[in-house]
Amino acid sequence: MNALQPNPEPAVDQQAAATGAAPLAPADFGNPAILLAGPIDYAMYAFFRDRLAAAPAEGLVVVEISTLGGDPEVARMMGEDIRFHSDLDARRRFVFLGKAAVYSAGATFMSFFARQNRYLTRGTRLMIHERKLQAQVTLDGPLKTCIANLKAKLNEVEHSIAIENEGFANLVRGSRVAMEEVLRRAPENWYIEAQEAKALGLIEDVI
Repeated sequence: MNALQPNPEPAVDQQAAATGAAPLAPADFGNPAILLAGPIDYAMYAFFRDRLAAAPAEGLVVVEISTLGGDPEVARMMGEDIRFHSDLDARRRFVFLGKAAVYSAGATFMSFFARQNRYLTRGTRLMIHERKLQAQVTLDGPLKTCIANLKAKLNEVEHSIAIENEGFANLVRGSRVAMEEVLRRAPENWYIEAQEAKALGLIEDVI
């Protein structure tokens, strides 16, 4: 990891540059427009969509979350909604606030926010890890069919790795963390305390 060479700024969330991404004070987080807690699943997504529809039409929109993880594809859906609405209306600034625990799919969701729009509460831990897969491949039939089944599962694994790496790249872009460092530490579950995340440039500040 080279701490002297920050990664380029992300294209994930363009509204950070448009608004100048002014630093925020603790008082700005007093009444989050979207408050999420628990596993990231389709129930959370439905609630998230309802709160997003009711969020202010301009100004600061704080998204607070505390989660031990969940479905990474649901996290990507939520993140894409943030990206889309950020690009759609520059009058709104979407800001991430992680509280207590932002594990696994929670970190995936955070990666869709520009670094300048990421905040954590004191003592919060991030946890970054590789996706898990549990599957059995049954070979039963003509040999060519067996080969096709094996290739299909291999394609699934390779595509999942590619998606995962896209999320890692978004997470560390603009920070002092090299992609190689994430790939090295993710398999063993990388826990990062809030102040360390700030020092690494993964977030803007701790409140």
